[in-house]
Amino acid sequence: MNLDLPILAPSILAANFSKLGEEITTCTNSGIHWIHCDIMDGHFVPNISYGPSIVKSVRDTAPEAFLDVHLMIEKPDNFIENFADAGADLISVHHETCPHLHRTIQNIKMNGCMAGVVINPATSVDLLRPILQDIDLALIMSVNPGFGGQAFIESSIQKVEYLAQIRNELNLSFLIEIDGGVGKSNIAKLSEAGTDVLVAGSSVFKTDDISARIAELTKLAKLGAGKLA
Repeated sequence: MNLDLPILAPSILAANFSKLGEEITTCTNSGIHWIHCDIMDGHFVPNISYGPSIVKSVRDTAPEAFLDVHLMIEKPDNFIENFADAGADLISVHHETCPHLHRTIQNIKMNGCMAGVVINPATSVDLLRPILQDIDLALIMSVNPGFGGQAFIESSIQKVEYLAQIRNELNLSFLIEIDGGVGKSNIAKLSEAGTDVLVAGSSVFKTDDISARIAELTKLAKLGAGKLA
């Protein structure tokens, strides 16, 4: 993948759904190329968000954007085809929900999408080792999934650093993504630790000026990665 790292990925879970198209357009007009879609089923996580029809609407609104679909759901294999058809470019599933993880990853790729695996805050990075050579992205949750606007779990930074170390040791090229509580106070530190994709929900959408906030967060992320003087 030829990407300009680090990437800021707004999560539409925090958007105003009465103005979803408008806010997505604001993001893309502000230089956003990667949009994060959080799918919740009310079983694996204690909340329900939206389904393939909203993802299809995001695809129609932002046809050039990269759609990163994060399935926080039980039995994700039952829905992979639906989200691929809706326009997902990448589908991530939780390690905790997949008893046959390699088969699920193969299912994602057979449906024409890139594949990611997610771990919750209490799940060890080492559990990802058997699957790392087969995935395009590893996502570390820095809050317990289910709701937006939660406080960042500080130990997540060490998990990013450890995962980046493993990636270097194994000479692999998967992206490292983090999701939960990302904002002005920690985005530079997360980028410095080795995060490639920084999911930000409330810190992007719960502001008076989305474009200005995107510019601010992008600059801080690049500073952390050493890509700005």
